[in-house]
Amino acid sequence: MSTLHSTPRADGFYMPAEWATQTQTWMIWPERPDNWRLGGKPAQAAHAAVAKAIARFEPVTVAVSAAQYENARVRLDVANIRVVEMSSDDAWVRDTGPTFVINDSGEVRGVHWGFNSWGGFEGGLYSPWNRDEQVASKVLEIERCQEYRTEGFVLEGGSIHVDGEGTLITTEECLLNHNRNPHLSREQIEAVLREQLAVEQIVWLPDGLYNDETDGHVDNFCCYVRPGEVLLAWTDDPQDPNYPRCQAAMQVLENTRDAKGRTFKVHKMPIPGPLYATEEECAGVDAVDGTQERNPSVRLAGSYVNFLIVNGGIIAPSFDDPMDAQAKAILQALFPEHEVVMVPGRELLLGGGNIHCLTQQQPAPRRV
Repeated sequence: MSTLHSTPRADGFYMPAEWATQTQTWMIWPERPDNWRLGGKPAQAAHAAVAKAIARFEPVTVAVSAAQYENARVRLDVANIRVVEMSSDDAWVRDTGPTFVINDSGEVRGVHWGFNSWGGFEGGLYSPWNRDEQVASKVLEIERCQEYRTEGFVLEGGSIHVDGEGTLITTEECLLNHNRNPHLSREQIEAVLREQLAVEQIVWLPDGLYNDETDGHVDNFCCYVRPGEVLLAWTDDPQDPNYPRCQAAMQVLENTRDAKGRTFKVHKMPIPGPLYATEEECAGVDAVDGTQERNPSVRLAGSYVNFLIVNGGIIAPSFDDPMDAQAKAILQALFPEHEVVMVPGRELLLGGGNIHCLTQQQPAPRRV
């Protein structure tokens, strides 16, 4: 497929909200032994559970390496799941896959952002990442979608949330980090987001969740539930290192209007834990120079906000934590038209993210 040299905004395309109708969800099979313990086997079981949960609501495509193709095919042998062979460096399709954009004529295209493994050689999580850099193009080729490239501009899909009505939420901790786009100012970064996603208003939260190795991705901290309403990870414990982060985010949200002039209605989602990896879990990860080390003393950035909205469903992580039931109740109250499905998320968290990070929704063409 051709790479376009215009921008989505110029062509009448925009990024829809996650609750817009979807044709499918994309995932990538985990196997990297220096990120997933025991050669990725526990993560693969957790990943398969997520894929099967989504497949109850809409089709799923799982990209798998040639080496793992047969294994994945057996584990994902259910209706509504398609397995395709595709090389990649790891499973984080939210960050390596395309951000899909749509127009009102019923067409879907994709934005292929630059990817540098969450920081390149200044705090990045592994190297090389050249196969991850190709994922977005491969997905768009398979779907016969035209592609926009953001040459020289690094962005991960997990660092943004949109309402589909002109407002985007992100964090300064990630998008203004020196290890992403040091050559660009805040205003220049905003200009790229406006052109590529057709948004008007950009809401900057200071930080994401404490110890989030993505440098504070917003999708682990604060997300839209509908236009003008967000769900924010929350703690009332002043001793929790997340406390000042939550307070600072609330300050911004309470004093900002969105693109439609609305003030934000903020719902609070308790933070589970604190959660830590065990010695045994960390010992199961291969130690490789240049890859993020796994350490049982480091608090994990567990969050119920890291859920995916699909057609008629909410796929959310559980952590075998006392807060699980409350989290499900909050999500069900916020999404009364959806069925909330909780899927065990600990193995996914051990690899550095969760359900939203490991999925990428493909919106259905919109016709008006």
